[in-house]
Amino acid sequence: MIARIGVALLVIATSGAVRRAPTQAPLRVCADPNNLPFSNEKGMGFENQIARLLAHDMGTTAEFSWRPQMRGFVRKGLKAGACDVYMGVPVSYGPLLTTTPYYRSTYVFVYRANGPVHVRSLDDSALRTLKVGVHMIGDDYQNTPPAQALAARGMIDNVRGYPLVGDYSQPNPQARILEALARGEIDVAIVWGPFAGYFAKQIKTPFTIVPVTPARDASGETFAFDIAMGLRRSDTALARTLDTLLVRERPAIQKILSDYGVPLAARQADEGPIHGE
Repeated sequence: MIARIGVALLVIATSGAVRRAPTQAPLRVCADPNNLPFSNEKGMGFENQIARLLAHDMGTTAEFSWRPQMRGFVRKGLKAGACDVYMGVPVSYGPLLTTTPYYRSTYVFVYRANGPVHVRSLDDSALRTLKVGVHMIGDDYQNTPPAQALAARGMIDNVRGYPLVGDYSQPNPQARILEALARGEIDVAIVWGPFAGYFAKQIKTPFTIVPVTPARDASGETFAFDIAMGLRRSDTALARTLDTLLVRERPAIQKILSDYGVPLAARQADEGPIHGE
């Protein structure tokens, strides 16, 4: 799930009290070096900022361990002891203990604002004749919620996949899908909201961004997610510390997310309670 929503670059923290003395160990953070708007090795992502904010509250600094968000990154990072907390984890992600969520976002449709496309639903008949772009993780793109939902509707031939983890010698591989949209290579992109909101601000072409609704599709795919931090299941004290800090810093975190253009989603009545409620 983590890789599906691309999101997700994950931040690490060591256990301790809510306030730490400056002499305490730094807040260790495992983060992808090339995955804006979440993180990069220059510390420019919103997850970098949130990690530094929490570290400051804990009386220490954030120390980042850079590793691409590829297959096995949880095992090689958290479980290997390279970090203590991952940011960008869907709530109740099975292998990890997760905190209270610090934001909720959704997949979105993106299309050129001055064009003829006005898609609002995956059931819109126009999608069958449009060139549709989706992010992919591996060498086939039927592994993200949009690709799965489109395939369930028999839409395959008109769907084009763009790597979520691309050539790391080039900056921001996740932006290729919106660059293709700006050039007219595709008519509409269906991407995770933080990617859309951030890169739409970087690309000069005006885009329209519309949430995919409903949050749970008839195909069984989910398009909106509560995003939390993930820890080793034994680190319950650290989880409580982070929960306290996430509540305390909620206004500051919301400001950071807004600055990065992250579209926030409301929970729909038919989705039930989130983890911890």
